[in-house]
Amino acid sequence: MKRLVAVAAVAVALLAGSSARALRLPAARHCPVFPANNAWNQRVDRLPVASGSAQLIASIGLDSPVHADFGSGTWDGGPIGIPFDVVSRKTPRSRVSFDYADESDRVRYPVPRHVHIEGGAHSTGDRHAILVDKSSCRLYELYDLHHASRDWTAGSGAVWSLRSNHLRPAGWTSADAAGLPIFPGLARWDEVARGTIDHALRFTAPRTRRAYVYPARHYASSSNDRSLPPMGLRVRLKASVNIASFPNSRVWSCGRCSATG
Repeated sequence: MKRLVAVAAVAVALLAGSSARALRLPAARHCPVFPANNAWNQRVDRLPVASGSAQLIASIGLDSPVHADFGSGTWDGGPIGIPFDVVSRKTPRSRVSFDYADESDRVRYPVPRHVHIEGGAHSTGDRHAILVDKSSCRLYELYDLHHASRDWTAGSGAVWSLRSNHLRPAGWTSADAAGLPIFPGLARWDEVARGTIDHALRFTAPRTRRAYVYPARHYASSSNDRSLPPMGLRVRLKASVNIASFPNSRVWSCGRCSATG
């Protein structure tokens, strides 16, 4: 059984003068995307630089592109990015059987009939499914989701209240190998259309350390090499980086540039 092995890291770009929290989904306007003081929504531009920062960045790849898991179009015959579905109290709840049941939230999940799965219905990749319940403001996330004869199977599953900063138990995975939610770290079309991305962005790194730091809760490595990033690592652009060439002639600041993995 395959399992995520990459770091779930967070990096962000903000528009100057943007709001203090992540924008709400147009289809779920009554639900925050976690509280304003949540780690995904906090500023990091004034935090001290970590010791060993240069080594950590070098191990990720100083001149390498990051793998951010969002975008549009297709690659290798499948859709790019991690999709999500907005559901409600009317969406039927389904039983899901888990490979990692001891670290999964064993509740019924609101999987819609035509659920969107990362990579498409025939994907052999991570097959994440993300479900935002606009009625209860709860976030349901599943890893390696497949339809069985009657119900569903998945590698792991996790549920969060979008109104709470509550973390998973220490040492627990989620649909993400860092034990973090995926949805708050995605760059959404509605945010880009409104000209503001006011939260951290999730990306993955090729190698990580057998460790995690807040707000991560889980690691996925056997290496103790301290030059490798732990899960939960926060990464930000240096103030010296020239971002004047960013698209749409917008002026961007980096108040929440972070890397949580």
